[in-house]
Amino acid sequence: MDQTYQTVLVGVDGSSQANEAFEKAVEVARRNNGRVLVVKVIEQQVPSTMGFAPLGESVLAQEEKDANELIQECKDYAASVSFENIEGLVVYGSTKTALTAELPEKYGVDLIMVGQSGLNAVERFITGSVASYVIRQAPCDVLIITPSKESES
Repeated sequence: MDQTYQTVLVGVDGSSQANEAFEKAVEVARRNNGRVLVVKVIEQQVPSTMGFAPLGESVLAQEEKDANELIQECKDYAASVSFENIEGLVVYGSTKTALTAELPEKYGVDLIMVGQSGLNAVERFITGSVASYVIRQAPCDVLIITPSKESES
């Protein structure tokens, strides 16, 4: 069976695992003459002592600024390896929903690539692993990137 991936979705959060997933997504898309959708999801809820609380406007503005900088770093990396078919997205909401429902449907995603674990250990403890959720709920193939020896040290 000959499988090609034309639209590769990869979520980034600034972690070395997500960065590694992004770099591998670029290579998968290059081999398949496809494109990469690199997305940073801004969760609009934060843990509080009483459950979850909405983020304030100044916090959201800073999150958006940081997200756009992260997306630009991804685009710069892609340009440095002569890959141009990349689109950066900053979306608000649930990372799990964005990666498994909203974005795959909207963009015709046929491969989702995610790092094995990301930055926020507290969130993983509270809500469960994003990677585990994506594996169970994705409408397309999923590739989980395990950390390389270099990123583990």
